[in-house]
Amino acid sequence: MPRPGRGASEAAGSFPGSSARAGPGTLTAVGQLNLIDESFLVAAPAEVARAVRDPSRWRLWWPDLDLSVFQDRGEHGVRWNVRGALAGSMEVWLEPYGDGVILHYYLRCDPPPGRAPRPRAVLRELRRRARHAKRVFWALKDELEGDRPAGEPRSPAR
Repeated sequence: MPRPGRGASEAAGSFPGSSARAGPGTLTAVGQLNLIDESFLVAAPAEVARAVRDPSRWRLWWPDLDLSVFQDRGEHGVRWNVRGALAGSMEVWLEPYGDGVILHYYLRCDPPPGRAPRPRAVLRELRRRARHAKRVFWALKDELEGDRPAGEPRSPAR
């Protein structure tokens, strides 16, 4: 709910737990679902990029989202426009690190126009999306790392 003296547009992106403060010249339209996650994969950057950039995986990973690439960053990941169950943007940024890759995942979305969920519903959806992202990227980790023992470097063939 807007504080006295603030317009509805200034409260448009807020939800419980948000620390955004409006002020002169401050962008206040933050997506209701703002998710950031990271996973470390012991795999070659090119191999992870190939998997993330494969459009046939996107529908399997996010069946309720219609994704269109607005920036293909090659071995550094992909940025998408998101439509469908959510509206906004999504990004997978791949950062080479050690003998693998840190996979950074960003989801910045709102419900589609016409839907205004309650704050608790937004938090439930945020938690659901966070758990789903972990399942997706841990499955990719398992696929690419194979039977490599934990703590061991990747084999030269990978």
